Amino acid sequence: MPNSARPPHTGRDPACAPLRRHPSGGDAPRREGGRRPARLTVDTSRPPRGRPRPQEWLDQRFVPPPADGERLEHDEGVAGAETKGMLARRVYAAMDEIVRRPCEHQVIVTYGGSLTFVVASWIRMPIQAVGQVGFPVPSGSITTLREDDYLHNRAVVGLGDIRHLGSAESEAR
Repeated sequence: MPNSARPPHTGRDPACAPLRRHPSGGDAPRREGGRRPARLTVDTSRPPRGRPRPQEWLDQRFVPPPADGERLEHDEGVAGAETKGMLARRVYAAMDEIVRRPCEHQVIVTYGGSLTFVVASWIRMPIQAVGQVGFPVPSGSITTLREDDYLHNRAVVGLGDIRHLGSAESEAR
């Protein structure tokens, strides 16, 4: 996410520290001095969900959103469940914080359901429009987002790339 308007790395924010490979040849990225990046940010704005339920339990209660009309605040039929709109607002707020960091590269780890809102926020899709969009990706995949230094356009360079997994599915692509 290079951006010439951002200040250069000062070494003060461990999340933005330059990474290098560990001298042992391991694949774990390391900062100078051999330590892993020290900053991990966890979104704690939503309490953890209750115990997981069987898929059959969810299937019996789930109410799909309507094809037209209000979709963001639609009640999906599970008591206490977060609406799509609630999740979208949380992800948009987190993305606002992330893009303000003066880092050239950042890694965001998420599950597939919220990735849609990460991408939508990145391309600055109005939150009112995200009720109709979805960016499904395989588990363990990598999505690459980039902002160019000159025009400051934001791009989705890769969506759901699984080549790093070395599976038969990724080799068929």
